[in-house]
Amino acid sequence: MGDDPTRSGIPSLETDGGVRTYTVRLELVDEPGELLNALAPIAENGGNLMSIHHERGNITPRGHIPVEVDLGCPPDRFDDIVEGLRETGVNVIQAGAERYGEEVSLVLVGHLIETDLSDTLLQIENDTSAAVLDLSLSAPEGTGNVSSGRLRLALDSGRSEEVFETIRSISREKDLTVVEPMLGGDAI
Repeated sequence: MGDDPTRSGIPSLETDGGVRTYTVRLELVDEPGELLNALAPIAENGGNLMSIHHERGNITPRGHIPVEVDLGCPPDRFDDIVEGLRETGVNVIQAGAERYGEEVSLVLVGHLIETDLSDTLLQIENDTSAAVLDLSLSAPEGTGNVSSGRLRLALDSGRSEEVFETIRSISREKDLTVVEPMLGGDAI
């Protein structure tokens, strides 16, 4: 037995090639089995669960439950774990050092309520790598008329054009106008 860390059953935290600890922040739907469903990709991809902080009493703006998972795995398996989580439909808010690197705001104008605003937001989150952080809705003449909504999105650095192209496509289908921020330039 001796001092061999691989024989003690406790993984060593090495700087290169060994097991490292990562934190993954998730949002889960409040339904039975969702936490178990979210943990399966960790085990399936060689991760070892260290701790779970399940904030059952808190609800995100989208009505989901925030969950923070600490896990250990070799660095070369971490991306597979995150991809496995996303493939099962889990909303990954933060993964290890990866955190959405950009925040942008945009405005949608049109019949937001009549075209099912909830569906629009779900499509944006499901079809892009962005997370809707918040929404401000203005419907001064009632829900049956033209309204506007300011969306604040968190997205992966360098993916803004891809995200906006998907939002443009969703908006065309619903006859909405997108007012996009000016990207890539300094504010005047």
